[in-house]
Amino acid sequence: MARRLSRPALLALLALLAVLGACGLLPPAAPPSGPAPAPAPGARPAPSRPAPIADRPINLDGYCNETEDDGFHENARLVVRANQVQAMTWQMQIGKRGTCSFDLGTFRQTQSRPHIELLERDGSGCKVMIWQDPRRITMGHAGCEKHCTPGVYDKAWPVMFEPATGRCARP
Repeated sequence: MARRLSRPALLALLALLAVLGACGLLPPAAPPSGPAPAPAPGARPAPSRPAPIADRPINLDGYCNETEDDGFHENARLVVRANQVQAMTWQMQIGKRGTCSFDLGTFRQTQSRPHIELLERDGSGCKVMIWQDPRRITMGHAGCEKHCTPGVYDKAWPVMFEPATGRCARP
């Protein structure tokens, strides 16, 4: 058996539907006429694309060993002096699905500014990149599928360090 709305509830529902229906009848907003207002003195224009990586000297004695709620575990050691990588080991456990592992011994440093690049010695094109922004130092990788258990590479996220302490940083 269908339930009937009381008269006040029916009137409120009809009013709501009328308001919502009227929204579709409004004409599109006309573009503003005349020149755009000048920006306030000292105001910065909105960037159209991300800024390039700043050329900052990187010095770090970093160790990040943590496990996330989803079972992702990372254990990373990174030592950098004046943008030269002295030590790097990095293991990730992607839940129960697999692992990824990187070691400085299989890489050679090919770039130190504005960010650091390590290139796999075997010619595979695998790169480990290290860069610093104002809040953290990040180590990421590209083209390194062979360092991971099949099927988990796309889940192997970068590791981030606090520049002041060398500990794990938060995004």
